[in-house]
Amino acid sequence: MGKRMLIIGLVWPEPTSSAAGWRMLQLIDLFNSQGFEITFASAASKSEHSFPLNTKAVDEVEIQLNDSSFDEFIKDLNPDFVLFDRFMIEEQYSWRVAQACPHAIRILDTEDLHFVRQARQEAYKKGLDFNNDMLYSDLAKRELTAIYRSDLSLIISEYEMELLQEEFAINPQILSYLPFQIQHQEQERIRFEDREHFTFIGNFLHEPNWKTVQRIKEIWPSIRKQLPKAEMHIYGAYPSDKVWQLNQPKQGFRIMGRAEHAIDTLKKYRILLAPIPFGAGLKGKFIDALFAGIPSISSKVGAEAMFKDQQWPGYIADATEEIVDKAVSLYQDQHAWESAANRSQQILESLIDPHWGKDFISELERIQRAPDSHRRKNMIGQILWSNQFLSSKYLSQWIEEKNRK
Repeated sequence: MGKRMLIIGLVWPEPTSSAAGWRMLQLIDLFNSQGFEITFASAASKSEHSFPLNTKAVDEVEIQLNDSSFDEFIKDLNPDFVLFDRFMIEEQYSWRVAQACPHAIRILDTEDLHFVRQARQEAYKKGLDFNNDMLYSDLAKRELTAIYRSDLSLIISEYEMELLQEEFAINPQILSYLPFQIQHQEQERIRFEDREHFTFIGNFLHEPNWKTVQRIKEIWPSIRKQLPKAEMHIYGAYPSDKVWQLNQPKQGFRIMGRAEHAIDTLKKYRILLAPIPFGAGLKGKFIDALFAGIPSISSKVGAEAMFKDQQWPGYIADATEEIVDKAVSLYQDQHAWESAANRSQQILESLIDPHWGKDFISELERIQRAPDSHRRKNMIGQILWSNQFLSSKYLSQWIEEKNRK
């Protein structure tokens, strides 16, 4: 089969900034292992933290948003596969891909379901208990439309796979479950007595991380009262002024900025405190915590679909009093801490899948062998590709014409 792969990125991958960055590099490594010729294109600006994709034999191309120059670019490239990095990119470019290269297999990498995260965020802001009725939003319509328009969508969470099939009746033939890849790595084990303090880590451009830090700030005085020598150290890429304003060293609450090496950073600490109030998908920080051998305290949402219903390596708590109680007890109890740290290692070993990605590649091969047959079975997708439903196409053309004038 032809193996020219175009990846259209929302941003250039930054593996030291977010889990989405190293997730993208995992996909690139998978495609490389299968002999794909890869081009990565994005309309975003690069930063000093953008990964040099040319070191992975990936061609880098800067493209324009709402500009017909992309049409000529993709015609010349003539890819066999196109992967859209999140549904917003599918909205902006899929109609151009379908128009210029109708044979190309279109893949949507959802990262996580944005409409699930938004619904939980709205419930949190309003002080409501979340329920599935809250999922039915305009954002859900957009994201589900992108899934239907695509030949195959990558889903990172078992919970989200079940939700799409059971709540929204999405045909499993257009979904592919692909969690984070976990590979065996020898790690130095740091003992209980050689660690100190609490920590949290997360990209501040991601709203759930910012809200988690605010939540930790609220409960920290109660923990500090019982552990007066302990400190809370907050790491994350792109901290804004409002984040730095929370820095209060005298109260043992420190904003540390970016962690260039998340696992090495986490190894210094005794507890990862992450009472995430809302979100979706899988949380990369908990995977890093497994490698670092650091027990964690998570919310139910944070722990969702992470470790296949295995006992959490630490505690899961949502109520403030319980979070404080578990944080203090786990910090002081060496036996409980060591038991949780040992579970981290056991969970890590159980998540290693030597066949990771093979089912996904097989699905791509199956679709490429008979794309017309595959697309006929996705009738809703066919309907959405009819002209009266391509609002994103006409909006893009209107913007391009407006910019030209």
